[in-house]
Amino acid sequence: MHFRALSYIIGCAVAFTALGPPSVECGKILFLVPFPAPSHWLWIEHFVKELLSRGHEVTAITNFPAKEAHRNYTEILIDPPYDIPYYFPVSDIYDSKYNSDLNNLFLYWRVGISTTQYALEDENVQQFIEQDDTDFDVIISEQFYQEAFLMFAHKYRAPIVTLCTLGHANHIDQAMGLVTPWSFVPHPVLLLSDDMTFSERCYNFLISLADLVIRQLYYIPQQNRLAQTHFAKIEGPELMPSIRDLEKSISVILVNSHLSTSPPRPTIPGLVNVAGAHIKPAKELPDDIRKFLDGAKEGVIFFSLGSYMKSADMPKDKMKAFLEVFRNIKQRVLWKYENEDVARLPKNVMVRKWLPQSDILAHPKVVLFITHGGMFGSQEGIYRGVPMLYIPFYGDQHRNALKAEQAGYALTLNFPEVNVITLGSRINELLTNPTFMKQAKRASELFRDNLVPPMQEAMHWIEYVMRHKGAKHLKTRAIDLSWTQYLMVDVVGFFALVFLLAAVVFYKVLGLFLTPPKPKSKPKTRDMMLGMRKPKLN
Repeated sequence: MHFRALSYIIGCAVAFTALGPPSVECGKILFLVPFPAPSHWLWIEHFVKELLSRGHEVTAITNFPAKEAHRNYTEILIDPPYDIPYYFPVSDIYDSKYNSDLNNLFLYWRVGISTTQYALEDENVQQFIEQDDTDFDVIISEQFYQEAFLMFAHKYRAPIVTLCTLGHANHIDQAMGLVTPWSFVPHPVLLLSDDMTFSERCYNFLISLADLVIRQLYYIPQQNRLAQTHFAKIEGPELMPSIRDLEKSISVILVNSHLSTSPPRPTIPGLVNVAGAHIKPAKELPDDIRKFLDGAKEGVIFFSLGSYMKSADMPKDKMKAFLEVFRNIKQRVLWKYENEDVARLPKNVMVRKWLPQSDILAHPKVVLFITHGGMFGSQEGIYRGVPMLYIPFYGDQHRNALKAEQAGYALTLNFPEVNVITLGSRINELLTNPTFMKQAKRASELFRDNLVPPMQEAMHWIEYVMRHKGAKHLKTRAIDLSWTQYLMVDVVGFFALVFLLAAVVFYKVLGLFLTPPKPKSKPKTRDMMLGMRKPKLN
């Protein structure tokens, strides 16, 4: 019996393998990651490593050298990297200079244009552009405001897959032939849900329209200029496709989004959600950290503001508030703090310059995660089922905080409002109200419930595009329609005109039939004429 069962299982496995998707030959992949944010690279690096483990050859334009050499990995280093803190000081963010919606939009555009120009001017990148002794089977580019780099797909005549780091956006939909319905899909920078009031829909319309117009009239032309300038040595500008055409040629967009954390929105096969692809089973922690966590009888609060926002740069009054609150709680605090020499550090607090965030969140003693609300940290907190206190600063962080609050596993505290009272009360509520932990576990269940693991999904679509030399069939022909054609404005206008003309003709014709004929005048006789004369007075 056991032998028969084993034979049956093996037979099923063989059959499943035979019927499964065709294997792809190991290909040559060009990864474009010019944006210099460490958090972005930490996410994208997981995709690079997975492709290498599957036997592919990967060349990457990146700001970050590999920690370990790999025979199939070649890096084109942007060296030195663009100094984001110099041009966009952290002090400005702590001073809440990017809190307005328009400021957030302009921040993205300014960062996008300046980092793209800097990367394309790098000597190593310039030499690589001029190099003609290689080719690639697919181009994978981070879709984060460095659109000029899509010109590499034209140079190598290769299909494009993009990784959208921050999730869905209007211009992402447009690249795949969708028009975002602004009636229930809020712009990514807005703190709105899909249930908008009339005034909120008006505001969403204005911000979305401003984004659309400025992007088309200013931002994309700037990216076009950069592409034509720096790729001019390989081809004349008159022969180059526009950035808009290159966006239309994208085969698949892997979006850092998940059904459980984003409201439903229209989609298309080429838009694939892969949020959480970077999260792996927890690794063993360093001994000092593990002992600190294991010995916490009342649990541990993990505090990190990410890779860009540094706690060491925090204003002194805010720093004092955090230390005072931490000193007076029963829990231990593990704090990512860039200067380990902290004066008057409470005994229950451990600081480290770098911490393995996802692995720490997986520890059973962690009962609260204080975070700035970046996309990757938020996903790790959700995956591990840990309640969160959001202290958002800019970009998508406010939106992530709003979603988490609405889902019931987090609270938000804006940085300008941080003091001993507000911080202490938020932490106390999150630790004492069991609803937050319950909702965090529920969110974790939903986030983990996928048809296939997100990284496996991503690999399938990358190799799918390689196998089929592109995937134009995954998007509709709407990609070539104007907005008037897409929304049927021309058709509605045509029929409205036809109905108007028909109504006018019908009215005229009906008038001819229904208008009564004028009565004929009777001839006046002589007697009648005489009878109408007035009598003469005597």
